[in-house]
Amino acid sequence: MVCMGVDHHLSAWILDYLTDRPQYVRTRDCESDMIVCNTGAPQGTVLAPFLFTIYTADFMFSSATCHLQKFSDDSAIVGLITDDDDREYRGLVQNFVDWCQRSCLQINAGKTKELVVDFRRHKQTLSPVNIQGKDIGRVDSYKYLGVHLNNKLDWTNNTEAIYKKGQSRLFLLRRLRSFGVQGELLKTFFDSVVASAIFYGVVCWGSSISTADRKRLDKLIRKASSVLGIPLDTVQEGDSSPLP
Repeated sequence: MVCMGVDHHLSAWILDYLTDRPQYVRTRDCESDMIVCNTGAPQGTVLAPFLFTIYTADFMFSSATCHLQKFSDDSAIVGLITDDDDREYRGLVQNFVDWCQRSCLQINAGKTKELVVDFRRHKQTLSPVNIQGKDIGRVDSYKYLGVHLNNKLDWTNNTEAIYKKGQSRLFLLRRLRSFGVQGELLKTFFDSVVASAIFYGVVCWGSSISTADRKRLDKLIRKASSVLGIPLDTVQEGDSSPLP
């Protein structure tokens, strides 16, 4: 950490924080044996994202055709393959796997998926990526950091997921109103529970979803507006609103 510009006093404090951490699991009256941990980052702590960045800073890759995107346990490799030449892409995958093994990081090959986007009439016939002796399955859509991507590069899968989640949370909004909750408290619940689901990732998909998908999500917002009794921003207005 010192070589990355972190003050040596702060580095010593973080090292002490990570050293000899007792851990155990408790369920009702049952407790597991205690173990002492000196590695990793305590999950759910403020320091965890910072520590993850430091732990993984020694492996980065970005070229004109390949890029490694690291985000906690949702790392992704993006590659542009031309004329069936996937050597750089596969080389990056293998280098990343080797680095993970050297760094004592486990890759769950069973949960790892490959999403291929190919709009050509004659599709590329590439063999699946192999990680630790296991062929990685290919999927038509994948949920990455809460946003659903598909091999058509449209937002139909994402809209469907948002609509289902929005409907279930609208039910809770209606239930609260039926219990007599009104005014600012009901609006606060909408902002924190309902709107957070509908507008999640809107900066990614808000400007490029189809008209039909936009109307579908706006329908949810109109229903919420009728429950609250106040006008609400549409998806387009929410996408164009300035960030706080």
